[in-house]
Amino acid sequence: MKKILVITGITATGKTEVSIKLAKLINGEIISADSMMVYKYMDIGTAKPSMQERQGIPHYAIDVVYPNENFSVQDFLNIAKEKIKEIQSRGKVPIVVGGTWLYIQALLYGLSDAPPADENLRKKLYEENNENLYKKLLKVDPTYAQKIHINDKKRIVRALEVYHLTGKPFSSFHSWNKPLYDFIGFVLSREKSQIMERIEKRVEKMFDLGLVEEVKFLIEKGFKNSLTAMQAIGYKEVIPYLEGKISLEESKKQIIKNTKNFAKIQIRTFKNKFKDKNWYHLDVTNCKNEEILDKILEKIN
Repeated sequence: MKKILVITGITATGKTEVSIKLAKLINGEIISADSMMVYKYMDIGTAKPSMQERQGIPHYAIDVVYPNENFSVQDFLNIAKEKIKEIQSRGKVPIVVGGTWLYIQALLYGLSDAPPADENLRKKLYEENNENLYKKLLKVDPTYAQKIHINDKKRIVRALEVYHLTGKPFSSFHSWNKPLYDFIGFVLSREKSQIMERIEKRVEKMFDLGLVEEVKFLIEKGFKNSLTAMQAIGYKEVIPYLEGKISLEESKKQIIKNTKNFAKIQIRTFKNKFKDKNWYHLDVTNCKNEEILDKILEKIN
């Protein structure tokens, strides 16, 4: 099969488990489309599948840079395109898996032709706090603002920078025309109440697995002020606890709250953006993984 498969969806819908089982069934290999799994040492807070959970299925675009290194959409594309060719050359099926819509859009439909960075403008924008920047973005480009989290300062700044330079919203530069790859996409979804419940359980599990120790390790390694990586949900909320500013319970509640808010943004994005004929929406609320796999296999065979 020369098509590539894409499995995406809101956080905590079960993409990882489904994709690994699918890969075993169809001789596939997985390319991660998750903007936080690219960072080394950030395992628990990103829900990165362990080597045991991967069950021998190769995973790419995971653990490729240190938390203090930049990783752009173009960097992702470089890895993904190379691995798609490599996987197909071995007669296997590339399966792109993750919830970072910007990565998926760029891979399937190409990068925008937005202007290059203006370092002086960018520096001024970075001096403002996230909340003010995000409010500005909501006014000039609500479409793009709904795709990203209020804490994703890097992308907020880029969007405002493009607007200031061109007078056009950043979202207007994004292509949604003929796809660059022959693909079949699956959007996994669950009832909102179940997603929220699964988020709470996932956060509890992260703390049980040692999230606090992981953040402490990252700080000791000198990554505390890393611009993008340490803005990830699950990391920035633990730092105030380690500094004695809030309790452990408050830290946990903040992670749950921020993750739920992020999920709500994802819900809007995935409802609006995945209407193309190549996309299939699969409700996994009351289905076992085997039933979901049967539905996927039915579409690709």
